[in-house]
Amino acid sequence: MGIRLVVCGGGTGGHLFPGIAVADAVLAGIPESTVLFVGTGRRTDARVLDTRSFQKAVIRCSGLKGKTISAKLMSLLQLPFAVFASARLIRNFRPHLVLGVGGYVTGPVLLAAKMMGVATCIHEQNSVPGMANRKLGAIVDRIFLSIPGSEQYFDKVKCVLTGNPVRKELVARAAEKKNAGSQFTLLVLGGSLGAHRINMLMPVVMEELKKSCGESIQVIHQTGTADEQVVAGRYKELGINAEVSGFFHDMADIYQRADLAVARAGATSLAEMTVFNLPMILIPYPYAADNHQQKNGEYLVRNGAAIMFIEKEITEKKLAAAIRELVKDTKKREKMSRDSGAYARPLATEAILAECKKMISA
Repeated sequence: MGIRLVVCGGGTGGHLFPGIAVADAVLAGIPESTVLFVGTGRRTDARVLDTRSFQKAVIRCSGLKGKTISAKLMSLLQLPFAVFASARLIRNFRPHLVLGVGGYVTGPVLLAAKMMGVATCIHEQNSVPGMANRKLGAIVDRIFLSIPGSEQYFDKVKCVLTGNPVRKELVARAAEKKNAGSQFTLLVLGGSLGAHRINMLMPVVMEELKKSCGESIQVIHQTGTADEQVVAGRYKELGINAEVSGFFHDMADIYQRADLAVARAGATSLAEMTVFNLPMILIPYPYAADNHQQKNGEYLVRNGAAIMFIEKEITEKKLAAAIRELVKDTKKREKMSRDSGAYARPLATEAILAECKKMISA
């Protein structure tokens, strides 16, 4: 018998992609199942979800943390309407289970589900949970974790360490043998929304590397939409072999071609890069809630998979020197690659799906 699953979350790719991985697994692995994905309506949600086959809905709401008093008041006024809209969706869809994967929209949807007696669970991607998941952890039935140690923020009895779900197309491509290219390929990622500081650094860094590495290195750079034209133009002026886009849809191909990544330390990007055994130079987003990106990255640094720089301390020369060392030191890079792969949890989706089945059959 199929199951009816509601997945709620969104606002960034880091929240969307784990939910998509679980939704795809349900539809592929349990015949006659139906999935409703409830998102925020933001541009990132629309762009990522448009091509997916499951049902979609939008709940309008906003967060509280870091907001002005007037913005917080507006959010509080929106909340009852968001809970009412969520309850209506749940009543019409009649799910067996509701899974929250992060973002403001998870609050009203999971609260409505709990009030209506539907089984509930959340997935926490980061080492330090955000405000929504901390509050929701008290009411949901199960909590799935990505990083060891984050259970300290929740009722440990509810917690299951599963890892962070990675989309099936990425896991499948990662299992294929990597084709060595004629050029060393550096992948630059700022997350689905881009990273302005990294975007401005990298053309200068590549100019430095061109002096010492010549034409043997190329770059694939995901900029986010705001900086795409500026960054592409700068690479062109400098004569750098660069593939630049605000957003890459075929990340499996991008990861497969990369030899080294310079990236933020969002949990979903880290999960994807480790599945591809990528060595990493991490520059965490300094304004992430509770500094969770730095804490995400520290786990990989301790385990040998990454080098990390704090954004306010990084310079073009420091970053160029770190990249140059890894380009030239094949043994060090290969060890980092092995350590990265050791951290990967390619079966995270299956682990969550197994737990969901248990919840429904209980």
